[in-house]
Amino acid sequence: MHSFRFHQWLTCEITTDDGTVGIGNAALAPSLVKKAIDDYYSPLVIGEDPFDYAYIWEKMYRRTHAWGRKGIGMVAISAIDIAIWDLMGKLSNKPVFKLLGGRTKEKIPVYYSKLYAGTIDAMQAEATEAMNNGYTAFKTRFGYGPKDGMSGMRENLKRVAAVREVIGYDRDLMVEAYMGWNLDYTRRMIPKLVQYEPRWLEEPVIADDVRGYVELNKGPIPISGGEHEFSLLGCANLLQEKAVSVLQYDTNRVGGITAAAKINAVAEAHQIPVIPHAGQMHNYHLTMSNFNCPISEYFPVFDVEVGNELFYYIFEGDPDAKDGFLDLDDNLPGLGISISDRHLEHFDIDE
Repeated sequence: MHSFRFHQWLTCEITTDDGTVGIGNAALAPSLVKKAIDDYYSPLVIGEDPFDYAYIWEKMYRRTHAWGRKGIGMVAISAIDIAIWDLMGKLSNKPVFKLLGGRTKEKIPVYYSKLYAGTIDAMQAEATEAMNNGYTAFKTRFGYGPKDGMSGMRENLKRVAAVREVIGYDRDLMVEAYMGWNLDYTRRMIPKLVQYEPRWLEEPVIADDVRGYVELNKGPIPISGGEHEFSLLGCANLLQEKAVSVLQYDTNRVGGITAAAKINAVAEAHQIPVIPHAGQMHNYHLTMSNFNCPISEYFPVFDVEVGNELFYYIFEGDPDAKDGFLDLDDNLPGLGISISDRHLEHFDIDE
């Protein structure tokens, strides 16, 4: 577990007069987000009623709009807002999903999100193990991009074919480029990928290239994105432009649960499914409470390689997936997580 010493995460706690503590979090640039919260956002929140969450959100957003409407400012707002929803759940003695609309599904279907580009044998072994554990949907990552030329394209295709060989064509396969391609490269790759029937191609180009997303989303493979977008208006633009066929905002980047609930409504009006980026409890509560959120991403718990799994080492309470599903406890108030002290020796903690 020493591999995650160099990753960072921020926890944000808000305490009420009666001692109840709400927990939020942020995973982007935590040291800068902490500075923004301490210097700018905390004074706007202290003394407010958490149940006035809509007013608090607008207060934070509008007072810092000149510099905070995207990036660090919105991540800070997200961390605070998630903590406020955790507070409201605890003060109401209800899980957050019950405050958002309740249970829309008996359990949440999840897709296995790992399968980073490696040797073909290793990827097939991983896919086999995941399939044997009951998963029926899988996401793999590409390891090659424009700088690798045609030979890199062939290596990408070999790995997609290898995973398909294991899981067959009765299970969903999603493929992700994580903004590592450009428009020309993606245009060339998509016809080669069609035969493998991916459910979606995720973030093929950089997040700001909305025109590129619009063009690609007219093709034969649905395009997903939104992980690096901020705010209701940013996501609404993707939907209005028909830039994505699957919206994948990140709750702890997009403005928290308050913003995410609004985005869900706009996405439903556009008939675009929402599948929030990453697992994590704030995303699961939104997914459980919304018919238009069909499945959740799920990072299996083993040695951290990228950072998304770090959530499991910092917090306790995330449900384990069983046979490709996970459930939320109707009787666990708030988000249902607490800060763990089991792995503190692996972290340098900035108070």
